[in-house]
Amino acid sequence: MDILNLARQSGMTVVLDARIGQQEYHSVHSSVAALERFAALLEAHRQAESGKRV
Repeated sequence: MDILNLARQSGMTVVLDARIGQQEYHSVHSSVAALERFAALLEAHRQAESGKRV
């Protein structure tokens, strides 16, 4: 699961703050409405994944 992509899809702003070697550090900024959309997308993704395993 690409959690940063889910954040972008929900309307959040994802900012690359730093890259040290192979490690990347991001900040995520959003409204409460975007956070709610993110939670809904995350739950939908979780349910889709659990349905694939059955």
